[in-house]
Amino acid sequence: MSYGDPNNPYGAPQQPGYGAPQQPGQAPGYGYPQAPPVQQPYGVGVPETMPGNVSAARVMMWVIVGLQVLGAALFAVSAVTINAAKDDDSLKDSAAFQRIADYSTGRLWALVVFAVVWGVLAAVLATKFKSGGNGVRITLMVFGIITAVLGLYPFTIVGIVHLVLAILIACFVGGSKGKAWFNRPRY
Repeated sequence: MSYGDPNNPYGAPQQPGYGAPQQPGQAPGYGYPQAPPVQQPYGVGVPETMPGNVSAARVMMWVIVGLQVLGAALFAVSAVTINAAKDDDSLKDSAAFQRIADYSTGRLWALVVFAVVWGVLAAVLATKFKSGGNGVRITLMVFGIITAVLGLYPFTIVGIVHLVLAILIACFVGGSKGKAWFNRPRY
């Protein structure tokens, strides 16, 4: 390369008008143009770490998993207790047994199965927070809404905790930070 070569970045600066013509975005007198500004293809607000409310929703999902395990255990103990009490004639006259006996053991075992299945679904969704896409986000919102409805009707007293957690999960995941997290580009 010669001393006056316009493509030599270590050469002497050239005066505008001498050598290569001046182009827009080019530093005066140098042979290489400046790089274009870097643009984010997916917008400026692409989160690199999980936002706080999305992380809180994941913790709430694990709390629901724990509550489901606890509920399944209570339903199973109730079913076993009712089966054992049906054979004992001395318990049939108690008011507590009459209230518990309103539920058949088949219905209680069905509730055990439902609680286990719902808990497994919650655990699977809780593990998908880091790698899941928009489909996981929508599934989480549907899960939250159905859990809130189930917390209202059949399990009103016990379901209040589920109701509050489910509403918060649906709101946190459905919000703008949740949308940005689940729609972020994955490399």
